[in-house]
Amino acid sequence: MVNPGYRNFKGEDWVDPTPPPSSLPHVDEVGSSSAPLKSASFFIGTACQEYNEDFMLCKNESRDPQHCLLEGRKVTRCAIDVLQKIESKCLNEFRAHWQCLDAKNQEFGRCREPEKAYNKCLFDAFGWKKLVPDSPANKPQIHERIPLTQ
Repeated sequence: MVNPGYRNFKGEDWVDPTPPPSSLPHVDEVGSSSAPLKSASFFIGTACQEYNEDFMLCKNESRDPQHCLLEGRKVTRCAIDVLQKIESKCLNEFRAHWQCLDAKNQEFGRCREPEKAYNKCLFDAFGWKKLVPDSPANKPQIHERIPLTQ
């Protein structure tokens, strides 16, 4: 059965032929799938918080997509930098964690063992500590508790 909304979709990659404005500096794509990004998400969120907030404030100013390209590029550069740092010191632990997420429906609770080693490596290498936003201050972080499922 063909979905009528996709009858003109040819199934090939589409690239916008319009080049970005020359006033914008070039930035590479992050080039990662969802599992590695999810594995690094808390650390990217913490390290890139200032850039993310600037980008979101910019997006609230205007609905024009070109209005915030510069801020978006800063967010992308920051995420790439965090991923490169993680891979430089904790590649094996990072890989074990994101591969677990990839294999187990991207559920953090099912990947606590590789996550512990990964978090320890990042803390030892960079002093980074995973903090879940809006979690209660008087309780241990959810990833530091005994796992409920394996």
